[in-house]
Amino acid sequence: MTMNIDWLRGCATALVTPFKADGAVDEEALTRLIEYQLTGGIKLLVPCGTTGESATMTEEEDQFVIKHAIELARDRARVIAGTGSNSTAAAIENSKTAKALGADAVLVVAPFYNKPTQQGLYAHFRAIAEAVEIPIVIYNVPGRTSCNISAETTLRLARDCENIVAVKEASGNLAQIMEILRGRPAGFCVLSGDDAFTFPMIALGADGLISVASNEAPELMARLVNLALEGNWEDARELHYRLLPLMEANFIESSPGPVKAGLAMMNLIEENYRLPLVRIEEKNRAVLRQVLTDLGLLEEASHATT
Repeated sequence: MTMNIDWLRGCATALVTPFKADGAVDEEALTRLIEYQLTGGIKLLVPCGTTGESATMTEEEDQFVIKHAIELARDRARVIAGTGSNSTAAAIENSKTAKALGADAVLVVAPFYNKPTQQGLYAHFRAIAEAVEIPIVIYNVPGRTSCNISAETTLRLARDCENIVAVKEASGNLAQIMEILRGRPAGFCVLSGDDAFTFPMIALGADGLISVASNEAPELMARLVNLALEGNWEDARELHYRLLPLMEANFIESSPGPVKAGLAMMNLIEENYRLPLVRIEEKNRAVLRQVLTDLGLLEEASHATT
């Protein structure tokens, strides 16, 4: 099986899942958010990841959001569906379902809570790769999972599993990321999982980003990534520092709290969460509003939604 992943490059959006006041998935707001991404030049959509609050969604809700993203993205963007679980069997079933729905790839996070060894991580991802014929992006985010996928394990999976085609690296460890970039086999993609690390990671050879900030600023984040990939370092650096306050404000509290608050300020979604997430504090809301104002995003959104 040969995996064609030429398209797996650039800026992807880790989509927020909008909810109604009663907790149901807000289909209308989800449509509005996805159209905002596509209009802004985003070519890769990632539903049902951490930013999408997948931890508190049912299987039926996951499938609805993934299917809706696929239908809206048809012929305009690719969809990388979040299918990870701390149960290998569940991750396999989720990935099979995503493939059946028409996803172009799956994003599989390291198992959380279990704290497997590196051999356990290898066995987990290899089992998924052998069970589902779909491109797999492994997701390393030890700040969420308490489990770091080492560079050695990532490279071993990249070499041994043809359909493990990329890693979303959010370890914040540049030494580890450089080891992956230096040792990766031909065609294996390295994507930043942290908006603020995108510029330096692309300078080191990475292929793109799975972004939180592009929910609010798709056009600007896509432009930043494209400029960096083109080697236009001066303009990319300028845009990086212009967007850095937004990248930081989105994590002023646990994500996706701030980004959902920002999108609500932009009238793209209602600000509803599922417990244990709650609305962000007013002092942080003021910081976020100022950042969005400085970037012209509140004004831009008001034009887009009228």
